[in-house]
Amino acid sequence: MSAPLASPIQGISDPEAWLRPRALVRLAVPAALGAVLHNAYRPLDQLYASWLGREAQGALGASVFVLIVAFGICMLIAAGVGPLVGRASGAGDEEGRRMWIGAGLLGAGGVALGLAFTGLFAAEGIVALMGLQGETAHLAVVYLRVLLVTGLALPFGPLLDASFSAMGNTVLPLVLQGVVVVLNAVLTPVFMFGLDLGIAGAALGSTLAQLLGVTLGVALLARAADLRWRDLFAGGVELGRRVVGIARIGSPVAMSTVLYAGVYWALLATSITPLGDAVTAGLGIGFGALEAFAWPLYMGCSVAAASLVGRCLGAGRTDLALRALRRLLPAQVGLGVSVALVFWLAGPSLVALIAADEDVAAQAATYALILAWSQPFVSLEALFDGTLNGAGDTTASFWTTAPYNLIRVPLAWFLAIGLGMGAPGVWWAINSTTMAKAVSKGLVVWHGRWRRLDLS
Repeated sequence: MSAPLASPIQGISDPEAWLRPRALVRLAVPAALGAVLHNAYRPLDQLYASWLGREAQGALGASVFVLIVAFGICMLIAAGVGPLVGRASGAGDEEGRRMWIGAGLLGAGGVALGLAFTGLFAAEGIVALMGLQGETAHLAVVYLRVLLVTGLALPFGPLLDASFSAMGNTVLPLVLQGVVVVLNAVLTPVFMFGLDLGIAGAALGSTLAQLLGVTLGVALLARAADLRWRDLFAGGVELGRRVVGIARIGSPVAMSTVLYAGVYWALLATSITPLGDAVTAGLGIGFGALEAFAWPLYMGCSVAAASLVGRCLGAGRTDLALRALRRLLPAQVGLGVSVALVFWLAGPSLVALIAADEDVAAQAATYALILAWSQPFVSLEALFDGTLNGAGDTTASFWTTAPYNLIRVPLAWFLAIGLGMGAPGVWWAINSTTMAKAVSKGLVVWHGRWRRLDLS
């Protein structure tokens, strides 16, 4: 096995080495950069769609939340595989690691087929639920149908990231995402304008690029974990039990992510769409461009925490898991404050670069200036989520997320429509619930049930 693919299993005799500053940087920085690249297709598609007009940008902006639902469904497998592979790696259990990765790949294939059927038969119904109308609705249907039907590789991307990261390797996911982004940047305008496919070309560019990247990634993962064909298909009832076990751990994360997007659907229908297309498009740019880069940056320490916690608990070193969290905390807080300053000082200028017109740019700028206040809390929430999910305590993560997201719908309507605050009322509803989530998760992590959780 070559050095870049070497797993932490080969170095478990000194788990203290996982917490050395250089090792933490090599784990967190590639994870953050890889997460940024993972979301890069959104601002790319928004930029290309700006040449198609306001309706296309509105369709893509609204579709972001459908894609979050799809991502949440993919996390049913990825979020379950991560802590199991991490604990197997920390314990030096190579056979167990192969079993969990093999079952995860099989489960991801089933999720891919489910998403394809959903796109084929339910795209129009999904768009109707968001309250979109006219040309914006038509373009959203086209984009989602093509993306989901041709996106058979979608569930494998998060699975690859979770597996490599749990083994302590965040460099390979970064390289793979770089390949995907380059391919996407080249293929999307070819399909959109060269072949005159319009918004359907944006979907095809993304799915084909990801298919090529995932194919390479699965081959590298099989090599890194010494995966064999029997790990994928052998085992009968036992294999089915492993897939169910993975889904049991991953389901709270999947449900939380799906609910998160569902809340934004409700926000669109009750509070945002009634305020006009400019607000809808402004949300799409602010969320799909600014936050598409801010949240992935926070994921660097979050992924590092999940990887370290899983491996430390697998090695029986709860003390190291706690030390890892303490070492990552100051860096995460500093990052959240830095992003807030960027939103305040440069947000309006950045969104103006990709806005279709002045009204859209003004709405996106307001979003950036208000959401800046919650960025330090978003960064803490990401770190605490990484800790809980890395330990496999996904239920605690769910119950410190879902209730606050649900509160956003009536609170946003009350502030935006009831009190007449308009779009800022929606953004402040998001801010306040984000702060509450961060505090709640912090208390749960401090209590420490995750340190004693048995995943067997």
